[in-house]
Amino acid sequence: MYRIKIAIVDDHKMVSKAIEDMIAANPKYEVVYNCSNGDEFIESLKDQNIDPDVVLMDINMPFRNGVETTLYLQRKKPKIKVIALTMEDNENTIIKMMRAGAKGYLLKDMPPELLFEAIETVYSKGSFYTDFLTQRLMKVKNDENNAKHIFEDLKDKEKEFLKLACTEITYKEIADKMSMSPKTIDGYRDSVFLKLDVKSRVGLVLFAIKHNMI
Repeated sequence: MYRIKIAIVDDHKMVSKAIEDMIAANPKYEVVYNCSNGDEFIESLKDQNIDPDVVLMDINMPFRNGVETTLYLQRKKPKIKVIALTMEDNENTIIKMMRAGAKGYLLKDMPPELLFEAIETVYSKGSFYTDFLTQRLMKVKNDENNAKHIFEDLKDKEKEFLKLACTEITYKEIADKMSMSPKTIDGYRDSVFLKLDVKSRVGLVLFAIKHNMI
C-alpha cells in the first residue's frame, strides 16, 4: 500500500512533534521531513531528493516564512501540495497563502479528523476548503468588489487627489499640482473621506493600499 508522504514545516518544535507523532501513528501516512523553517525544508529537499506529497506549512517562521516557501514550491516543485497549518486567521494572511499556492488552510486548534480529511482531499483532489476558509474568502471577495465599485464611483479629480494624498506631499502642494485652490482640495478631501468611510489621511492611505487602489 502506498503511504502518502508528509512534510511538516513549523518552528514550534513541540507542536510539530505532536503533529508528527499523530500522523506517523496512521499507517496510511509517512512523515518524511519535520523542519523548523522554509530554508531548512528546501535544503532537505535538495539533500535527500525525496518530494513529499503534502506539506503542512506554518506561516510565521524565521529565515523563510510559509508564504515565501510556498511560492518557492509553486515555482520549483508545483506537484507538492501545501496546506497552511497555522494560528493566523486574518484575511490578509489567508489571501497571501492562497495566492502563493496553498491548497488548503487549517487552524491549529482543528480536530485531528479534519487534518486527515484535508490531507486525503488535497492529495486526491487537489484542494480542501473548510467552511471557515470559504467564508473568509467570500468576505475578502465582497470587500474587494465593494472597494472596486467605490473607486469606480470616484470622479477623475477625486482619483487624482487620492493618488497624490497617498504620497508625502502636503495638501497645499497637492493643490499646486492639481492647479486648484486649497479650499477646492479640502472639498475633494472631504468627499473622498466620506465615500471611502475614513476619517484621516492615514486611514485613506491604508484603505488605498489594502484594496490596491494605488
